[in-house]
Amino acid sequence: MENILKEIANHYSTLDCVFAVVQAGSRTSCQSDEMSDYDIYVYSDMEIPVEFRTQLAKLYTDDCEINNQYFETGDEWVLKDGNTLDFMFRSVSWITGCIENTYTKHYASNGYTTCFLHNVATSKILYDKNGWFKALQDKITGGYPKELRDNIIKRNMMLLKDKKSASYLEQIKLAVKRNDPVSINHRISAFLASYFDVLFAANEIFHPGEKRLIKYAKQHCKSLPLYFEEDITQLFKAVDDDKITILDNMVERLREILP
Repeated sequence: MENILKEIANHYSTLDCVFAVVQAGSRTSCQSDEMSDYDIYVYSDMEIPVEFRTQLAKLYTDDCEINNQYFETGDEWVLKDGNTLDFMFRSVSWITGCIENTYTKHYASNGYTTCFLHNVATSKILYDKNGWFKALQDKITGGYPKELRDNIIKRNMMLLKDKKSASYLEQIKLAVKRNDPVSINHRISAFLASYFDVLFAANEIFHPGEKRLIKYAKQHCKSLPLYFEEDITQLFKAVDDDKITILDNMVERLREILP
């Protein structure tokens, strides 16, 4: 597979618009399992023609989907050995702006604030025009900015509970009273996004994304809230009123580890 990835990167390197081709995702951040695919990111300063991508795919597989637009522009190949290659095409200016806004200007989001930083930091370079991507990685290796940490904690703690009537916790309480299961689950998902954003910021590590977060936190966080795994496990088993108690406890136990 390593040789195939290098071959693919060499094909993309023939295009002047391509700045870098990297492998990222679970296979480069020690989170993969037998179901993990190979995530390939192609960074360019203009759109790569669909025709070029289609012809490249046909060199390796007859089972592919080209130019899907579900999340980012992407292609998906299923090789004859069953391995899946998931390609994502990103703008050079877009990823540069993401790093500038998050790492340099310290803007916080509603959950998942540092996911793109983690993605870049853990990427394995397959092709790098003039060292552009390595410079991008070097820019975010200077430690976790204290102002970014504090901004993430402040914004997302407000969303969890501290903003009173507008917080996720209060919205979940109202959804329970209305017996609205769709709203309950929607808000719990948002709650967990902010919860993990605070947790990783408090530990000054980049957010790895949406998969296997309990395992990742246990492996990489120096400080975890009391009953961390137990609370999350019970949350999905509890009936609605008990969910509120668990969520409230999760916020207060999280607060105890904050810097």
